[in-house]
Amino acid sequence: MSSEWLKMWDTKFGQEKYAYGTQPNEYLKAKLETLKPGTILFGAEGEGRNAVFAAQLGWQVSAFDISEQGRKKALKLADKNKVSIDYKIGELADLGYSPGQFDAIALIYAHFPPNIRSSYHKLLHSYLKKGGTIIFEAFSKGHLEFKKNNPSVGGPSNLDYLFSIEELKTDFKEYEILELKQTTVELNEGDGHVGIGSVIRFLAKKK
Repeated sequence: MSSEWLKMWDTKFGQEKYAYGTQPNEYLKAKLETLKPGTILFGAEGEGRNAVFAAQLGWQVSAFDISEQGRKKALKLADKNKVSIDYKIGELADLGYSPGQFDAIALIYAHFPPNIRSSYHKLLHSYLKKGGTIIFEAFSKGHLEFKKNNPSVGGPSNLDYLFSIEELKTDFKEYEILELKQTTVELNEGDGHVGIGSVIRFLAKKK
């Protein structure tokens, strides 16, 4: 991963204010509350709002990111809410997760660089138990027009960092798809996601 990419996230998360707020993503919240707590892994977890919420529900939470600044704020948020999360920093393949380790994987605005995205998705697939659940929400390739009209909605400016339904079907072939749709939502997540954007929501179980 490039030093510019890391610097961007460390700068964003290095501010005192939480870039995307401290409340969980609404889609994650709705889906997680329907599942029996177990082990869960959060990818590109940033400042920890979703991981902390899962821990409050009784999940055994693991998370990873490249930003040490994000990790610091996530652990601070966990401490404030009197929960514990295992948060690692670095490249996914080097973090020591095991095949079939997790009951669920959450990817909430986990816009990995395009040159590593499919390999990361393949690794994450291996870490999920058979019958395990994946919960995904991120900006679609149709989002650029929304961002052009309202930069406050956030999201990548490069089309290659955005998602299509076809790409997700390709990367997650061995799944029973419970929901997979591109939709327009109104976001209110800190100062980082404010306004109407185009997202893909994906909920599936590993076959």
